Amino acid sequence: MKKDKTMQKTNFVKGAFIATFGIVITKILGILYVIPFHAIIGERGGALYGYAYTIYLVFMSLSSAGIPLAISKVISEYQTLGFYQAKKRAFIIGKKIAWILGMICFILLQLFAPILAKFILGDLTGGNTIQDICFVIRIISTAILIVPILSIYRGYFEGHRFMSPPSISQVIEQIVRVFVIVVGSFFVLKVFQLSLTTAVGVALFGATLGALVSYFYLVEKRYKNKKKFDEKIRPVNEPMITNQQIFRKIVIYAIPFILIDIFKSMYNYIDMVSVVKGLVLHAGFSTANAEVIMSMLSTWANKFNMIVLSISTGVIISLIPNLTKALVLNQYKEVNDKINQSLSMLLFFTVPMTIGLSFLSNSVWILFYGSSKYGPSVLSYYIFVGLITGVFTATISIIQVLKDYKTVFISLLIGVILKAILTTNLIIAFYQMGIAPYYGVITASIVGYFTSFMICLIVLHKKYHVNYEKFIQNFMDILCGCIIMIFLLFLLKFIIPMSSNNRVYHLFIVFLYTIVGSCIYFFYTYRMKTIKRIFGDKFNYLFKRKKKVK
Repeated sequence: MKKDKTMQKTNFVKGAFIATFGIVITKILGILYVIPFHAIIGERGGALYGYAYTIYLVFMSLSSAGIPLAISKVISEYQTLGFYQAKKRAFIIGKKIAWILGMICFILLQLFAPILAKFILGDLTGGNTIQDICFVIRIISTAILIVPILSIYRGYFEGHRFMSPPSISQVIEQIVRVFVIVVGSFFVLKVFQLSLTTAVGVALFGATLGALVSYFYLVEKRYKNKKKFDEKIRPVNEPMITNQQIFRKIVIYAIPFILIDIFKSMYNYIDMVSVVKGLVLHAGFSTANAEVIMSMLSTWANKFNMIVLSISTGVIISLIPNLTKALVLNQYKEVNDKINQSLSMLLFFTVPMTIGLSFLSNSVWILFYGSSKYGPSVLSYYIFVGLITGVFTATISIIQVLKDYKTVFISLLIGVILKAILTTNLIIAFYQMGIAPYYGVITASIVGYFTSFMICLIVLHKKYHVNYEKFIQNFMDILCGCIIMIFLLFLLKFIIPMSSNNRVYHLFIVFLYTIVGSCIYFFYTYRMKTIKRIFGDKFNYLFKRKKKVK
C-alpha cells in the first residue's frame, strides 16, 4: 500500500511551516478572488458582504472559535500521557459541544437578524437597507451549522501533530468557497440579472458549501488512517477520567480562545456600528462614501490583513501542542525557547510583509481594485492592524496555554474598552486636525491591540520569567533588514517609477519590487545569521545546500 505522506507527524518548526503554508495559500486565494468579486458587486455590495461577515464572525466565536484549539490541546495532553480512551471520548464530546453551540447560534441569527440590521444602520438612508442586511445575515448563518464540527476534526488532527490534512482541508474549503463567490455572484447579477442583495447572498453561501466539502474530506481521511490515531506510543495504567472531567477540561481550555475571538470580533463590530455613523455625523461624509470606507475596512483592505494574520495562525496551530507537551513534561527551558522562537518566527515574516504592502499600497490597490479616492491611503495604514493583531494573538495564545486566564481576560478587556472609547473620538480629533478621519478608526484598533500585547509581554516576563533577550536581538535584526529594504526600494522608485493608472504596469511593479525587496531582506538576515538563530541549523543548511547545487 502506498504510504500517505500527509499523515506524518511533524516537529514544531516543520509543523508551523506546514500550517502556515496551508493558511497562506487559502488567504492568497482569498485575495485573488476579490479582483473579479469587486468588479461584480462594487463598493456597496462589499459593504453588505462585510456587514454579514462581521456578524458571522462574532457568532462563530461563540460557537466554535475556542473548541478546535482546545481539542488540539486536550488531545495532545492525553496522547503525551498515554490516556488513549480519554482521548477518544474527548473527540466525541467535542463534536457534541460544537453541534449544540452551532445550532443555537444558527437559530439566534435567524430570529434576531432584523434587530441586528437595525442596530447597524439605525435611521441612515442612501445605501443598503435593513431588509438587505437581514437577508444576508440569515444566509451566512447556515455556515454555522457546519464549521464548528469541521473545526473539531481539524483540532483532532492537529492534536496528534498531523498538520498536513487540516492545511489541505483549508485549501479545499477556500477553493470551493471562491468558486461559489465568483461564479455564483456573476451568474446571479450578470446572467440572470437578479438583485445585488441576492448576488451577495449567493457569495456568502459559498462559506457553507466550502465547509461541507472540507468536512467530508477530513472524515474520509480519519476513517482511512484510523490505525494511526489508535496507535499506542507507550503502555500506561490509564486512570479513570469521567466524561464530566473531560467536558470541564475542554470548556476551561476553550473559554479563553473563545474570549480572544469574541474580543477580536468586537473590534470589527465596533467599527461596523461606529464608522458609518461617525463619518456621516462628525466628519461630513455622505452615507454612500462612509459605506465605501466601511467596505474597505471590513472587506477589501481587510483581505490583505488576512495574509499577515495567516502567519500568526500557522505558528499558533503548531505552537500549542508542542508547548503543551513541554509543560506536561515540566521542560521549562523548552517552554522559554518555544515562546521566543514562535514570536521571532512570526515577526520574521510579518514585519517585512506589512512594511512592504504599506510601501506598495497604491500599486496593490490599483492592481486589485482599480483607481480609488480612499483605497491606497486606507491600505497603507490599515495593514499595520494586521501586524499587531497577529503578534497579539500569538502572545495571548501563549498566556492561555500557561492557564493564566485572568491575564487573558484583563488584557482583552482593556484593549476593547480603549477601542470603544477612542474610535469615535479619534474620528472627530483627526477630522479637526485635517487628517483623514478614518485614520482615527485604524489608530484606535492599533492602540487597543498594542496595549493588550504589552500587558501579555510584561506578565510573561514577571510571572513566568520569560527572557526576551533572543527575541529582542532577532527583532532588531528584522527591523534593520526592513529599513534597508525600504530604503533601497525608495531609491528604485527613481529608476522605475510607480505612478501609472495601467493595471498591467502595476502588476509588473508589485512583482518586481516584491522580488527585489525579498532578496534584500533575506540576504541581510542570512548574513546576520538571524535565520539560523530563529529556525535552527536545518533551515540554514537548506541555503548552503542550494549554493552547492548551483
